[in-house]
Amino acid sequence: MVASLSSCTKFLDLQPEDKLLETQVFNSAKNIKANLNGIYVKLGGSTLYGENLTLTIPDILAQRYNIGTSNVFFGYAQHRYTDGGVAGKMSEIWANGYSTIFNINRFMFNLDNAPGILDAKTDSTSRGEVLAIRAMMHFDLLRLFGPMYNSADSTLQSIPYNTQSEVSISPFLPANDVMNHILADLNKAEGLLSADKSMTFDKKFRFNYYSVKAMQARVYLYRGNKPEALAAAMVLVQNSTKFPWVTLGNMNDKANADKIFSSEMILGAYNPDLYLNTGGQARYFASGLADNSILAPLDGRLIAMFPETSDFRYGFDQLWGKPVNKNYKTFLKYADIEDKAKLYRNTIPMLKLSEMYYIAAECEPNQTTAIGYLNTVRLNRNLGTPVSAQQLTSELTKEYQKEFFGEGQLFYYYKRNNFTAIPSGTSATANYTMGTASTLRIKYVVPIPSPESEPRKN
Repeated sequence: MVASLSSCTKFLDLQPEDKLLETQVFNSAKNIKANLNGIYVKLGGSTLYGENLTLTIPDILAQRYNIGTSNVFFGYAQHRYTDGGVAGKMSEIWANGYSTIFNINRFMFNLDNAPGILDAKTDSTSRGEVLAIRAMMHFDLLRLFGPMYNSADSTLQSIPYNTQSEVSISPFLPANDVMNHILADLNKAEGLLSADKSMTFDKKFRFNYYSVKAMQARVYLYRGNKPEALAAAMVLVQNSTKFPWVTLGNMNDKANADKIFSSEMILGAYNPDLYLNTGGQARYFASGLADNSILAPLDGRLIAMFPETSDFRYGFDQLWGKPVNKNYKTFLKYADIEDKAKLYRNTIPMLKLSEMYYIAAECEPNQTTAIGYLNTVRLNRNLGTPVSAQQLTSELTKEYQKEFFGEGQLFYYYKRNNFTAIPSGTSATANYTMGTASTLRIKYVVPIPSPESEPRKN
């Protein structure tokens, strides 16, 4: 455990065989802060939100990219979860997710056993942050490995909800029980973080009151509780001035364009390796990659997705570029910028204001009000023509397809809504079949990794 923490924080040279040293980590406010920072470092790493849960896996599963039979990601695109490479990557997500959760549980345990080290405000804030992280981590493991969450499948066995600070086997729980635990942690986190409702850019990289409310909105909607989802989302809508919409000026600065729309970001992951040769942009999206190893959409599909070229998410050659050596556009959202001092460098959005407006639009019972929320996002994406209330459902789907490239949310939108067919990544017009109503689980539900499930059978 100590080795796991020290590898992230790098603030002390700890020896894992001596448990006393873990106690020493909690003997000063400075060390406790560094320990908490280490948890965030882990979240932003490539195994979790710095890559696996944002840039790559969910978007490949959602058919975002043109992945033919020769492409190294073909197994992922075909949802072949038992293939060696695919299964290994899913095990990596599972193991690192639960490792992070265990680190959080140890953090809270040690904080309980170090009374008086932190002042009351810092103690409350620290506990609120880790409870929110624990809830978010379990929620994304549930979304990936858990059953289709609807009236029938919500009671099926899903994943463990680990609250233990010692190594133990946590039981698999029905999905609705996991949801209860997630919301309980988020509600506790809200109470612990509610005293401070100020907002600065550095707070976008840590859980705060607003990111907890945004996470509640996402969780309640996934559960199908639209009134609660709407109430949580409206907290962000009513405080939208704290998360200003991206402007034309942001997009016109070609050298330093804010391609992630960081002003609208509620919570982000910091990945210092994002632009390195082993990082996301160079490893998956760079124009120099061979056609069988790059993640890039079919040009016809991309053009069909963005019928209005004025859209900030398509035009201005900022998020998409067509290199001379390709007959398709490559993804530039996570390409580096010239000004290395910009605060939004190395950042991947995890929660954004736009999603809160989408949730409000989906959950608001008054259709006129609902379509107003959707049109607000469209207006702030440089789309002048509003859509009608009759178009709400179809336009919401289009917005999820356009808005969350490289952020990992589209697959879960399809799963939540039981889509039996989704736009194909290898055709400009055809659909990819996810299954019938009775077989959707095969492609939407990633099997529990065998290193976790096999020992429990013995």
